[in-house]
Amino acid sequence: MTRLKDLPGKIPVFPLPGALLLPRARLPLHIFEPRYLAMLDDCLKTETRLIGMIQPHQVPGREERGLHRIGCAGRVTQFSETEDGRYMITLTGISRFRIVREVEGFTPYRCCEVNWDGFERDQQGAETDTCFERVRFMDLLDRFFAAKDLSADWDTLQQADDELLVNSLSMLLDFNPEDKQALLEAPSLSTRRETLVTLIEYALRGGEEDLIQ
Repeated sequence: MTRLKDLPGKIPVFPLPGALLLPRARLPLHIFEPRYLAMLDDCLKTETRLIGMIQPHQVPGREERGLHRIGCAGRVTQFSETEDGRYMITLTGISRFRIVREVEGFTPYRCCEVNWDGFERDQQGAETDTCFERVRFMDLLDRFFAAKDLSADWDTLQQADDELLVNSLSMLLDFNPEDKQALLEAPSLSTRRETLVTLIEYALRGGEEDLIQ
């Protein structure tokens, strides 16, 4: 396990709208743009093999998108190369971070100086949610999947522990980038679950205020 004191002060960042990575979760990525192929090549030469996933946002008057202040770094734990030079990789979430500043340099990809303070819990074991009303949550999820005409492996969902269930749904469900950012920044698993419930209820009820808490 990577300890907080061992995490680097500068990491490459991958601004990808709607792509959410959370601590201890896994995110598959398809790398094919030349700048991100260069990023992966450089990343694999480092001891930590970290890439920071971050949500970009539009800045008025600027061509290049801005970056949200908080992202999540993942270690490259799997990768395979296709015959045409692309890569399929898996990032395993290590810890969230806060951007201090973007670092100018000669790399084709973006790098940031980052701070890991305040995210010490990310380095520990899986979180539990003592207030999780699982039966009620699964009923809500069933209604949401039916409304969106989505399929699910319900046996796997039922057997998943609290953190795996909440974090996997937060990553996989099709929320907008700002909602994904809110899920990322949730300070605890219970807060993330409450945010997830609110987003699902909002989608089902069209924005009514009568939301399940």
